[in-house]
Amino acid sequence: MEPPALSALTSARQALECLWADAALPRSALARLSLIGADPVLPSTFAVGTVAQAALAAAALAASQIGRVRNGLAQDVAVDITAATLECLNWFSIDGRTPEAWDKLSGLYRCADGWVRVHTNFAHHRDGVLRLLGLPEGAQTPRSAVEAALAPRSALAFEQAAADAQLVVAAVRSVADWDAHPQGQAVAGLPLLVWQKLGDAPPLPWAPLATEQRPLSGLRVLDLTRILAGPICGRTLAAYGADVLLVNSPALPNIESIIETSRGKLSCHLELREPAGQAALRALLAEADVFVQGYRPGGLAALGFGPEQVAQIRPGIVCISLSAYGHVGPWSGRRAFDSLVQSASGFNEAERMAAGADAPKALPTQILDCATGLLMAFAAQAARLRQAREGGSWLVRLSLAQTGHWLRSLGRVANGLAAIKPSIKPYLETTESGWGKLVAARHAARFSHTPAGWDRPSVRPGTHPPAWPGR
Repeated sequence: MEPPALSALTSARQALECLWADAALPRSALARLSLIGADPVLPSTFAVGTVAQAALAAAALAASQIGRVRNGLAQDVAVDITAATLECLNWFSIDGRTPEAWDKLSGLYRCADGWVRVHTNFAHHRDGVLRLLGLPEGAQTPRSAVEAALAPRSALAFEQAAADAQLVVAAVRSVADWDAHPQGQAVAGLPLLVWQKLGDAPPLPWAPLATEQRPLSGLRVLDLTRILAGPICGRTLAAYGADVLLVNSPALPNIESIIETSRGKLSCHLELREPAGQAALRALLAEADVFVQGYRPGGLAALGFGPEQVAQIRPGIVCISLSAYGHVGPWSGRRAFDSLVQSASGFNEAERMAAGADAPKALPTQILDCATGLLMAFAAQAARLRQAREGGSWLVRLSLAQTGHWLRSLGRVANGLAAIKPSIKPYLETTESGWGKLVAARHAARFSHTPAGWDRPSVRPGTHPPAWPGR
């Protein structure tokens, strides 16, 4: 089958201008932004670099706008597309070791009627898939056993069985199949960012800011997220000066990406299923500006921390809510990660067709996670600016699937698969961390007066008490 014709590519500036207008931010600020370079950066027919550059630039320019509101300093912002895209690789090494990104059982499997992708980076997800297949649980089960067990099965039937078991599996669909699917249609009916005023609250004034301080200095952000998109949001806000407090449960596992995404953050442990943990979170919320969460839909509300409940605890707060497939539609409660949303919504099949490959082909980076995290950082700042103008408490909803729909809307890159991945070495920096010597990408946004970066080193979960700095 011939691959479909590639559509015209939207520029990063055009994409950013739409984001900016949607957030009701002043158009005059766009004159202070320089965008350098164009796709393709990585081998893909999708506008991976364009999305990375536009989302990162939107977050950085929003920070510059906040700084101007706080002290009158109008900073210029520049974002190079190569730097932004390579930052979205989330590559890092720790003490000279580059962690393996995937468990040996994660990835694509051929079924009787197509392909499925499973995600087994967490041991409980791995053991759940093995249990569903009637295989021995544990790390000793070989990939060949999973391949043999899935070969005679229906991809769609296994996807549904896994969802019923609260596991993370996705059948590989074409773009057309996703567009015809009820969840694909639900996502297509949503804007990229869903803004909602939660209730009345007086405008919260900005604290004074010295011109040498980063724009978000003193902004308090509670980060209750775990896997890439949410942590990237908090990492980005920390790069612009925010006090970001990462809240982990001591009972839940983490993947090694937490080493890289925790740069700039404080980190505490709270057990939210216990009264003491809930009381501590309420105390933190009472003095927070932004609350970022990526729990399954309804999970935090059951504990007393849904958006409306949070707005009662802290009138005027900005809540950022992340989901996999969106907050409406039959899959609104379904768990997933970037790789699964790529498979389910047609990206892997589209890339396979364009490459003439035998198997589905993943995008060259987990761009749905990365772009969504950057958009979350943008939304948090834009909503805080709106709160200061209009008052109220605010909720902004985003999802990986909505970001995927946005990526598709920006068009396809002619000859994109022929691109050669640039070296990341010129974009790396070395810092100390709670795990050892960390080498990872610098933040790609360049500010004319207050450079972005992380003053606090990445630390292990639970290093700090559940308290704001200086309290």
